[in-house]
Amino acid sequence: MSGREHGHDPLLPHGAQAVAPAPSATHEPPSHDLPSDDLEVVPGFERENLQGWIPQLATEADIRAVIEKAFDYRGDVSITRKNMSEITGYLFDRRIGPTLETSVVRLMLATSNDRPAVPYSEIAAIAFTGRDTAAGKSYEAWVKKYWEKRAKGEKNISIEPEALE
Repeated sequence: MSGREHGHDPLLPHGAQAVAPAPSATHEPPSHDLPSDDLEVVPGFERENLQGWIPQLATEADIRAVIEKAFDYRGDVSITRKNMSEITGYLFDRRIGPTLETSVVRLMLATSNDRPAVPYSEIAAIAFTGRDTAAGKSYEAWVKKYWEKRAKGEKNISIEPEALE
């Protein structure tokens, strides 16, 4: 899960994230006028199309914001270090510290089982190079495909997931 589902906004500094209010002293459940089925539906959000994007990293805030987007991205990223070496993989972890030197990202490499860690302070550039495997994979897209097949008169409709490559 991305941090967005837990109230994390990648555009805010890490220390300024929203915190859930303390429970009330009465411990009574909130009253709602909606049926319980309607309460379980959470509105989704549009994913940005980041594939192919090479953002400018001019400030510390830029670096932190782009790394948050890279963490939510479902494809490979290429990180160019300040020594001009490049590393490409899936950014699966980031550890946020008070400074760029104490903050690190970790990648899963496609070419080996290594899980290298790269300090934020060593990052010169990030490119969103891999295909976003989650693009177009929403429930709404699945339902649309289902109804298109049904409208064509197909029977025993089964929508299988695409191969990841």
